[in-house]
Amino acid sequence: MPEVLLIDDDPIQLRVREAVLREAGVAVCSAHTADEGLELLRDPEFGSSLRLIVTDHVMPGASGAAFVRKLRRFSPDVPVIVVTGLAEAQDEYEGLNVSFLNKPCPPEELIRQVHAALQKKS
Repeated sequence: MPEVLLIDDDPIQLRVREAVLREAGVAVCSAHTADEGLELLRDPEFGSSLRLIVTDHVMPGASGAAFVRKLRRFSPDVPVIVVTGLAEAQDEYEGLNVSFLNKPCPPEELIRQVHAALQKKS
């Protein structure tokens, strides 16, 4: 079962992050939309193994912030890393207990932040 759920509407970004994390030994699962991610999280078996969510901020439909607001209703403690190129996006996550990873995101930084979040959650 996956430890990390990746959410991004850009299939190339999603595949790259997936490959980077898998090479670093992280079990990942991916979703192309916030709604798809929420659907996965509604499965109790999936949710029980999940230790971290990495989501894009700008997505069609529900943004990363809308996704995290919905997520926090039923999963207040799962760590979330938001990937964004917009500095002002951080204001939208006020009080939602997330950390940020700025675009462009070098693979080493993604791995470092994911490993740090997983160690905290252990």
